[in-house]
Amino acid sequence: MDRPSAMIVLGIDPGLAITGYGAVKKSGNRLVALEYGAITTSSNSPFPDRLDQIYDALSGVFMRCSPEVVAMEELFFAANVKTALAVGQARGVAVLAAVKAGARVVEYKPTQVKQSIVGYGRAEKGQMQKMTRVLLNLKELPRPDDAADALALAICHIHSAGLEGKIKGLSR
Repeated sequence: MDRPSAMIVLGIDPGLAITGYGAVKKSGNRLVALEYGAITTSSNSPFPDRLDQIYDALSGVFMRCSPEVVAMEELFFAANVKTALAVGQARGVAVLAAVKAGARVVEYKPTQVKQSIVGYGRAEKGQMQKMTRVLLNLKELPRPDDAADALALAICHIHSAGLEGKIKGLSR
């Protein structure tokens, strides 16, 4: 069975004020954080300018890291409709940046991400950050939280893709 020797996945945790991102490379059995951080926009800036800033910054990440896949959380319904719409629009900009860069977009439920990282679908944020640090062999907890969430999304996809490959191999 031919498998690519390396895979680069970009996790994105979209938000209008803060969009977290984290690029993870799988090489053999090793996971390496290539780059992670957060894109912040000012609430004083006009809404379209904030979306443009997110798009431009993510486009730069795509150019530097060349991910083949982007992992995001599935949309959820929030109590605050205004916040949900803003996050949805930031998410749309992130999806557009991915498509323009030629990356495939996949989605995961929050419980799937937690299960993949910690082994428990109701894990707390602190547990997620600690395991993300361990899995990526980072010296410190990834910060801010949005970047840690994005790294966890990327790791979740790498784990899921590995399982899919094993299942396909068994069915042959």
